[in-house]
Amino acid sequence: MNTKFNSLKPEKQERIVNAALTQFVQSGYEKASTNEIVKEAQISKGSLFNYFNNKKDLYLYLIDHALKIIDGIYDEIDLNERDLFKRLSQVGLIKLKIQQTYPLVFDFLKSIGEEQAAEVKPDIEQLMGNILDNGLNRIYENIDWSKFREDVDPEKALHILNWTMVGFAEAQIKKIKSFKNVGMEHINEWNSYSKILKRCFYKEGEE
Repeated sequence: MNTKFNSLKPEKQERIVNAALTQFVQSGYEKASTNEIVKEAQISKGSLFNYFNNKKDLYLYLIDHALKIIDGIYDEIDLNERDLFKRLSQVGLIKLKIQQTYPLVFDFLKSIGEEQAAEVKPDIEQLMGNILDNGLNRIYENIDWSKFREDVDPEKALHILNWTMVGFAEAQIKKIKSFKNVGMEHINEWNSYSKILKRCFYKEGEE
């Protein structure tokens, strides 16, 4: 936990975070300039390195900040909705709302998915792997598996579903220049795939 930075007024924290996010999105980790960050944030370079030990420390803080926002998606899931595909639709709408609220954070998450800098890549892979595994566990919590056809192995069905969701997400992210422009079209496209999977996995007559 970064005590010095977290003790700042929220407006100043937001200014520094947004300046840093913008610079890393535009330039990537290695080419990102702390001079540009402090200029945009209207602070001295000494102040920045009083809050963060170095550029990597700042970068990892931003990843942690972004992952906490992603965690908010899972916190909003209604676990009383036990239909798997309705649950996934619900998660999609929650995710869209949060993406529209924090577009710069999701632009940053897209950029770290493409980041190749050896200094931070292992950290990225570990942190992103943890949030994905944790997220899937929470999405599938309290699902009604009795809706599945008896000849469908639920575990294998989930593997197929996970591969489809990850592949779909990767394809959509490549299309998005900025999350400022994200809208319902991606959810509508996912729903067309979801209907096919539902027909494959669910018993006839299940809604």
